[in-house]
Amino acid sequence: MDHFDKKDVIQAILIADNNVENFKPLSDNDSTALIPLVNVSMLDYALEALNRSGIEEVFVFASLHLQSVRDYIKKGIASLSSWSVNMKVTVIGGEGCRCFGDAMRELDSKALIRGNFVILGADTITNTDFRPIFEQHKKIAKYDKGAAATLIFKEAENHLRTGNEIMIAVDVQNNRLHHHQRLRLNGKEKDFEIPLEVFMNNSQVALYHNLIDPQMAIGSPSMLSLFSDNFDFETRDDFVKGILINEEILDSRIYVSLLPREQYARKVNNWLTYQIVSNDIISRWSYPLVPDMGVVGLKQQYIFLKNNIYRSPESNMSKVTLRENVVAGAGSFVGSGSTLGSSVLGRNVKIGQNCRLVNAFILDDAVVDDNCVLEFCVVGAKAKVGCKSKLTEGCVVGNECVLPANTTLSSAIVTAEVTEDDEECGDIKKLSDKAFIITHSDRNVANSEDEDDDEVLQEGNIVPKMMKLPISYEESDYCSSSDEDESRACSPMPDDTNIFLSEVVDSLSRGFQEKSNPDFLILEINSSRYAYNMSLKEVNFYVVKAIFSLPNIKECNGNVLADINAVFKQLGPVMSNYIKSEDAMLDCLKALEDIYDENPKVREKISQIVHFLYDKDFVSEEAILAWHEELDVEQHESLRKSLQKLIEWLQQSSEEEDDDDDDDEEESD
Repeated sequence: MDHFDKKDVIQAILIADNNVENFKPLSDNDSTALIPLVNVSMLDYALEALNRSGIEEVFVFASLHLQSVRDYIKKGIASLSSWSVNMKVTVIGGEGCRCFGDAMRELDSKALIRGNFVILGADTITNTDFRPIFEQHKKIAKYDKGAAATLIFKEAENHLRTGNEIMIAVDVQNNRLHHHQRLRLNGKEKDFEIPLEVFMNNSQVALYHNLIDPQMAIGSPSMLSLFSDNFDFETRDDFVKGILINEEILDSRIYVSLLPREQYARKVNNWLTYQIVSNDIISRWSYPLVPDMGVVGLKQQYIFLKNNIYRSPESNMSKVTLRENVVAGAGSFVGSGSTLGSSVLGRNVKIGQNCRLVNAFILDDAVVDDNCVLEFCVVGAKAKVGCKSKLTEGCVVGNECVLPANTTLSSAIVTAEVTEDDEECGDIKKLSDKAFIITHSDRNVANSEDEDDDEVLQEGNIVPKMMKLPISYEESDYCSSSDEDESRACSPMPDDTNIFLSEVVDSLSRGFQEKSNPDFLILEINSSRYAYNMSLKEVNFYVVKAIFSLPNIKECNGNVLADINAVFKQLGPVMSNYIKSEDAMLDCLKALEDIYDENPKVREKISQIVHFLYDKDFVSEEAILAWHEELDVEQHESLRKSLQKLIEWLQQSSEEEDDDDDDDEEESD
């Protein structure tokens, strides 16, 4: 790995113990930096991100759970975690530190930072390469001695509010920040108030209102001293506002760097972002920080299967339905008849029979008894959920809680023990000796829209919880929404099959236009097949679907049968290579079911198209009859009706052939 200039030891600061109130009750007993995210602590993700960028010295600043963080780092170094090989990691802290500003002042007083540095929260998940941004900041600092920091932002493709969204105004010529506003969590802004001087004093200003703030920055040495000189700087937003308002007095300026599209960065500051980032990691948007790459250990911990299924070789799952985006840790067990989707099981988790888990995050050693439904919830380590329980809509069950059987909870926070703070600030309902529902009254009152306050997650605001996201956000907030009809009965294709299908469509489209040798196209398809580990059954299905997805057929404005005939004159040998056996013919006809739903032109002529495939010997009479028999009477009523005359003709033809065979046998006798 290439490193920074060896003359300077490049340093980084990680701030732990962030957003403690938002992660209750798991944050009551341990640092938020150590909360597992897809079975790896958030602190490990941050350290590995710095390690991959060539950082050589890291200071982890902790306050509330200082000893716990120290013990964790010592354990990581002793076990040769991947980040410990090239980086020196030191844990420091101050018991009196109550905010980000106090941490920065404490670091300044210790005089540990010797030059420009990287700073981010231990709860930031990113695969960012900090090297080019660091070099960019060094160049800026050469001609602007007052450059205090370069803030790093990521462009998002949706407008889902999680508390990390901002709007900024930037000078296009030098990326200097002139306005910064954090967007409201509750409701949308009707307008933005930007000082007129921003436009009068700068010839080119760019406004960005779709940015995520992952709380990452490159800082100059002066950044720490600015916090020491201004005790009203409590948060990073205070620092930014203070610099923008008093640029001339403080002689300091802030610059901006936007991450490229292929780099991932998200701050996990509440349970909603916990859910989003977990699914993004499982869906490989944060590559190489993905489960099967061994983020902490240097050994393979999971077997990576299709549909983003990650299973430990030591997990036990027989007769279980795994839909997609599932991680099962070592020693986990799931009983027969259970269904899992978009869920994470920690080490030694036990799930009973006939359970349904959707966006459920079960931490180490937890137990879920039979016939439970868990949706959009977190179950803490060593907790137990009784049989026939139902947890939905953002429930969080703390470590070592014991929920009795038949418990039904929605949007509840459950803790095993009641603290003095809980007694003072909230209402308490006892479920068992080790399960208490805590309702904080101040969390249920949202700020009015008229309040002039940019603090998004301050006390009094509703803390975002896990929930069913809009369809356009299900895969990731870094991908665009699907163009497919979401009302279709079949489930959406996972990423690898989507990519495979698009590559086959590209190959066949180019081959049809250029009249390429079909043998070359078959080689290309086979190459894509092995690259994405597709089964032969899947290849049969998607090759047929790809042929009917070519622009000549999909965007047909005339006679679709004539266009299909023209395509098959060129690409018929490709289809014949795959559609050979009776099973392959059934795969071909099942692909037509999808095409029937998607293409109105095909829908109108489906009977003639099947007849065409029959005449060209792509499908047999037996395959057509067997396929028609399998079609669901209610779900495929329209399709069955369209095929009725063809089926009757085939059956009649089959009966006549049987009669002829009988006559031939009689004559021979």
